[in-house]
Amino acid sequence: MADRVSRSRPRAVFVTQRAPVHQAVARAACPAQIDLDMLVSPCDAEIMDAVAGADFLISERSREIHASVIEAGNRLQLIQRLGIQVHDIDLDAARRNGTAVCRWPLPQCAMVAEHVVTQMMALLKRTREAEQIVVEAGTEWGAPQRCDADTFRIDWSRMKQIRQLRDCTVGIVGLGEIGTELALRLDSFGCALLYFRRTRMPDWAEKQLNVEFTPLDELLSRCDVVVLLLPHSDETAGIANAGFLDRLMPGTLLINGGASTLLDEEAVAESCRAGHLGGVATDGYRWEPVRDDNPLVALAADPRANVVLTPHSAQAGLVIDTDVRRAEFTNLLAMLEGRPLQHQVA
Repeated sequence: MADRVSRSRPRAVFVTQRAPVHQAVARAACPAQIDLDMLVSPCDAEIMDAVAGADFLISERSREIHASVIEAGNRLQLIQRLGIQVHDIDLDAARRNGTAVCRWPLPQCAMVAEHVVTQMMALLKRTREAEQIVVEAGTEWGAPQRCDADTFRIDWSRMKQIRQLRDCTVGIVGLGEIGTELALRLDSFGCALLYFRRTRMPDWAEKQLNVEFTPLDELLSRCDVVVLLLPHSDETAGIANAGFLDRLMPGTLLINGGASTLLDEEAVAESCRAGHLGGVATDGYRWEPVRDDNPLVALAADPRANVVLTPHSAQAGLVIDTDVRRAEFTNLLAMLEGRPLQHQVA
């Protein structure tokens, strides 16, 4: 395909809806030999006009790529999706147009997904309570015995409510890039995966991820674990309120890996104290750093409450700077230089 790339200076159209600070980093990461036209939350007509004569189209978490958009790109060689969701790109139209389509996994999304799995396992195994039992063992559990091949005391603390992930039904509220990364990881554990988002994915994408679209009320009433991965908006702020929590099954575990504003922290703490929630984990808080009067912090003082709090550290250590974002242009340079593409889907 390299011979079809324009022999003049190559041009890429970058479609995004992210904030200016992210746009600036992406611009700085673009290779010097490529001209970059950045479109912020454009309509189809604007994209169609921009891709005419362009060599590349980069899509960053922004809108569908219809056949009409692809066909408008008379020299379009590559559509690069930043992330792993490509269900909203017309792959058949791309094939007809001779346009390659690649996904590009984002390290920050993978890190948050891994963090959510860690939170989930900590709640299911009640690790904070378990650690406290070991630290304060004393004589409550009987006299210690030296262990050897024939002597050991399995479950000497007789802990209750320990669960395995394999038997769980997990609901993902907000199946975006992080949710997709999470679904890929959870599928290997053998749990059932339900999801809710504003726009349902096509059947083939659901089958590929082994997820089932479920209306929100039904999802809340069926799941052992509910994971919130929504962005902040006026509609999502405080979505996990008393009414939301009442729709959960008794004993449900609630995990927030999305925006810091999703939890009604007072309502969540009260639901835990009342025994309706089986546990809660969150990486984000309404005020950060966390205020002393945060009710979840007070609740977490008792390890038996099954509360796992982390300091917005799901992607700690990973700074999305120019060096990290430069990798997102790898396939553009590969096509210009005649090298194989990575993560190609069409």
